Amino acid sequence: MSLIHRLATMCAFAALISLSAQAQELTAQQQRMKSCNAQAKGKDLKGEERQAFMKDCLSGGEELTAQQEKMRTCNRTASERKLKGDERRGFMSDCLSKDGGDKLSSQQEKMKTCNREASDKDLKGDKRQEFMSDCLRADRGERRSAAGGR
Repeated sequence: MSLIHRLATMCAFAALISLSAQAQELTAQQQRMKSCNAQAKGKDLKGEERQAFMKDCLSGGEELTAQQEKMRTCNRTASERKLKGDERRGFMSDCLSKDGGDKLSSQQEKMKTCNREASDKDLKGDKRQEFMSDCLRADRGERRSAAGGR
């Protein structure tokens, strides 16, 4: 066998080994599926009982955090109201920013005001980012100038 033929064979063999190793690595979802299947088999579950177990197991079966629950509630309400596009985005922003009460913090109010102004001016990209940065710093900028000598 010539040297070139040997090198080509070794390269092909190395490529096959690499592909084989990659194929054996499971994604997180595949790992979860494998684990849930093993658990269901170990419990000898069948039919609807197995389906219910698999659904719960694959979804994580964990309690939702307060933020996740809030997200789910806001999404459900937005869907019930059939909100789309900017209207849905605005609703979700308001819904998620509430601390359980109806009042927004002063920072949230400022953000809402600056966002509205940027939208009214139809600012996009870097110009919007620059405007938002300046708008949100407006109060602090005056204080910095007076206190920091800038």
